Amino acid sequence: MTAPIELTVGPIAHGGHWVARHDGRVVFVRHALAGERVLARVTDAGKSRFWRADAIEVLEPSPDRVEPACPIAGRCGGCDFQHVDPAAQRALKTAVLAEQLQRLAGITWTGAVREVPGGPLGWRTRMRYRTDEQGRLAMRAHRSHDLVPLPEQGCAIAARTIPTQGWPAGAEVDVVGRAVLVDGHLRKGPETLTEEAAGRPWQVAADGFWQVHPRAADVLAEAVVDALDPEAGERALDLYCGVGLFAGVLAERGVEVQGVESNPATVALAAHNVPAGEFLAGRVERTMSRLWRRADLVVLDPPRAGAGRAVVEQVVRRRPRAVAYVACDPAALARDLGHFLELGYDLTGLRAFDLFPMTHHIEAVAQLVPRD
Repeated sequence: MTAPIELTVGPIAHGGHWVARHDGRVVFVRHALAGERVLARVTDAGKSRFWRADAIEVLEPSPDRVEPACPIAGRCGGCDFQHVDPAAQRALKTAVLAEQLQRLAGITWTGAVREVPGGPLGWRTRMRYRTDEQGRLAMRAHRSHDLVPLPEQGCAIAARTIPTQGWPAGAEVDVVGRAVLVDGHLRKGPETLTEEAAGRPWQVAADGFWQVHPRAADVLAEAVVDALDPEAGERALDLYCGVGLFAGVLAERGVEVQGVESNPATVALAAHNVPAGEFLAGRVERTMSRLWRRADLVVLDPPRAGAGRAVVEQVVRRRPRAVAYVACDPAALARDLGHFLELGYDLTGLRAFDLFPMTHHIEAVAQLVPRD
């Protein structure tokens, strides 16, 4: 289908798009807002029951619509919400999180996604670009391998701008703090970076994982400590521990810690950052048999897909008095919370943070305790 279609836009759905209907068919449309009337270009008709589309002209705008800060917003696949007022962005994320919790876990949540200081632009400390045939930095279009060259001023949400031209053609360029990697090879800057969080430094590989918002590590570490209320002498497991952020803040409070992370190099950095801890390399679901059989506290910070039932079952067997679950995906969070509820734990707190402004992503920290 090449001709635009007119849509009246319905509610937001998980994933950065809104639900509309055209001739009885569901259409997931991006760059729209609920209540708007738009012309949309279908980007994926396929053979499925629904279509995907991009709004290309707004016939009746929402009062929450604003002018995007970036000239390629709407074509680049990175920012979903540049056309949305920042306060309205948080309201949308709140609605999505509440809907996923209710639908997938039967949980009624009446909280709100909280603003984090720093503003909606210039926050992302880790960027991944592609280069086109002319050596220009570019981003991929949504659900596509097509490249959208950056404007001369660079990416609006990037914390650091670099020249947008003069790069090798067809390359992958990563900007991590002061380091620049081209196709995985360090071009400029140190191989190991020093990040600051929780009042102390942390060593992180230039190509390794660290939160992309400059305030995220502090915000999440504080939320985890509040959820667990650790006491000296307790034992804690830090699952998907990365370079040991949560293990470190617990160890500083006198807690014995064990951590698991799949990447051996990352585990080595965790051991360096938290000398008092014990860290193992391996997949969490396969490595938990080597951990303490009993634990007072557990932190989970799984990847976007979530921890899964097998890991939740192994956590519950250790009967921790408190669990802190750090999540970056509302659907995965809801599914795993459902497993905890089924296995005898109750959700006693959930805090959500807008650590990815201009996008549909959020970060949340859930607190769980045994029902009995």
